[in-house]
Amino acid sequence: MKKIKMGAAVVLLAMAAFSYAADEQVRTFRGEIADNQCALNIHSLTHSHQEMLKSKSMGGDSSSCAQYCVRYLGGSFVLSSKKDVYRLDDQGSVEKFAGKRVKISGTLDAKTKTIHVGKIEAED
Repeated sequence: MKKIKMGAAVVLLAMAAFSYAADEQVRTFRGEIADNQCALNIHSLTHSHQEMLKSKSMGGDSSSCAQYCVRYLGGSFVLSSKKDVYRLDDQGSVEKFAGKRVKISGTLDAKTKTIHVGKIEAED
């Protein structure tokens, strides 16, 4: 009897997880691949790379600044879109787009503001 109850509980949890996942719709997000430190004002007053680029120690463009902050300052890549900043679950696939405008297809975890990246491509 105990095994039946445990099995039923597992089935119910699995059904709940699948129904939750089914509710997540694939959406398209647009913005710039930045680092969380610049995008979230950790070391920037303008939610951008402007202050860091003036110092010349982070490179000469947005791409080198974002890559420097991730590699050497403990940052992570994010999607900066107007006033919104989204975490990205697949850091490896977005690295080559650092500092560039992109279009991402994926699902959003609204609680953590994390995009589960399905596809990413540069925008023209």
